[in-house]
Amino acid sequence: MMVKAQERRWVFGFAVVVLLITTVPYLLGFWMQAKEWVFTGFVFGVEDGNSYIAKMLSGSQGAWLFRTPYTAFPQSGFLAFLPYLLLGKLVAPPGAHEQLVALFHLFRWIAGIACILATYDFVGIFIEEVRLRRLATAVATIGGGLGWLSIAGSRLPLELYSPESFGFLEIYGLPHLALGRALLLWGLVIFLKHFEDKSKNLTVILTCGILWLFLGLMQPLTVMIGWAILGAFLIVLAVVFFWRRKHGDQVDWSILKQGAFRLVGLGLVSSPIVIYTAIKFLTDSFLIQWARQNIILSPPVIDYLLAYCLMIPFVVFGLKRLIKDRPVSVYLLIGWLILFPFLAYFPYNLQRRLPEGIWVAIAVLAVACLSAEVLPPLKKLRLVLYLSFLSPLILLMGTTMGLMKLSTPIYRPAAEIQAFNALTEKINPGQVVLAAYDTSNALPAWVPARTLIGHGPESIHLAEIQPEVEGFYQSSTGDQARLDLIQKFQIDYVFYGPEERALGDWSPDSFDRLSPVYQDGDWKIYRVLRANP
Repeated sequence: MMVKAQERRWVFGFAVVVLLITTVPYLLGFWMQAKEWVFTGFVFGVEDGNSYIAKMLSGSQGAWLFRTPYTAFPQSGFLAFLPYLLLGKLVAPPGAHEQLVALFHLFRWIAGIACILATYDFVGIFIEEVRLRRLATAVATIGGGLGWLSIAGSRLPLELYSPESFGFLEIYGLPHLALGRALLLWGLVIFLKHFEDKSKNLTVILTCGILWLFLGLMQPLTVMIGWAILGAFLIVLAVVFFWRRKHGDQVDWSILKQGAFRLVGLGLVSSPIVIYTAIKFLTDSFLIQWARQNIILSPPVIDYLLAYCLMIPFVVFGLKRLIKDRPVSVYLLIGWLILFPFLAYFPYNLQRRLPEGIWVAIAVLAVACLSAEVLPPLKKLRLVLYLSFLSPLILLMGTTMGLMKLSTPIYRPAAEIQAFNALTEKINPGQVVLAAYDTSNALPAWVPARTLIGHGPESIHLAEIQPEVEGFYQSSTGDQARLDLIQKFQIDYVFYGPEERALGDWSPDSFDRLSPVYQDGDWKIYRVLRANP
């Protein structure tokens, strides 16, 4: 079904309002920062947020391939996080960090608006009434389930940490995932709109394939999820066709064959980055270790049930409605729902990523039951749908309350930032700095340097190296062990601030291989003196 221009204006306005509301906490963070504190630019997931800025900073230094600054191990470079690298190339000193944060939030706006527009287009395939399209779009993009009830049991609600399972987190602060969902949904929209077209229209294959080729630059895994969704759609539709033919109904097998042909075609067009990524993770020693550490497992089944149980009765009646009104396209939603548990618990270390976008399918089915005649009991429960907006409200309130306390990680000490800026003037890009974990996470977002630790997945061999880093600052560690660590990772500078002092009572001034190059209050920086040839 076509989406009219008037509807476009509404959904664009809705998207702008959502992005304005989600920007308020960030503006509050900048407003709250005082002379002693500097806002990082992030209100949740600060560790990952700093890593995005660090990637952008490496792009500003000329990088076209991703090399994480959170390790001193050698890297060959990898085509990943390209949007962040490209954004970094728009930066010019002075004030590089402030520009990077501003560009990140510009990207967040563009990706968030695209995600909401794509969701509306996807909803429009299944729901005809404009008021219900709007409701479904709102539920799919900013809604949540009843996961907030798990707070009483001291469990973190799924809505507050799993952007794949809902949508609000992506819009709130994960722009590459939000844009990835937009490209996924637009690909599905084009495929469904032309599904019953019997001509071998290569335009559909190329359009979907190119959209998902760009999707691979956001999140290669989501391309494979798109293939799986379309594959499940065709399998479910084939089963339905067999069942109908068995009962004497006429079925048109040609549209199913044409759908399979298009899926293979768009799969070939969209596959290069997926294949490239798979080869790199199978052959690159750094990426192999990164993959081993990058563990994102799905929560227990009860968490999913609690998060989605609000919608179950609506989904059931929505299915009945859409099977009657949309006898072909509805099977994509059915296939997606059947696929969901297999994706969520597939034996893979990133299994929680695999149900990407499932909430959109649930929201469409739930709201679809309100079209035409609604059963009286269900009509009374209609207002229950609005409970889905409690989760984003809780998240907004929680992150806003977190801004009230000026402390790490949301804020960084202003004196520390001054030390970072001083180090930037002294360091050659890519040199290695030794620091505590929290310092090491923030430092590459301000300084074009590498650290040994600082990011869970990207700091490879973190479990082995972190104790060595912490031991470096302890008086019980011998100078030879410190020297061994310096030589092992070719460390160029040693950072010494409150985080490092908290690790032990050792003073860098006592080590003759370190020369002080900066001091301001509790923050010191030392340059490593190389041995004479």
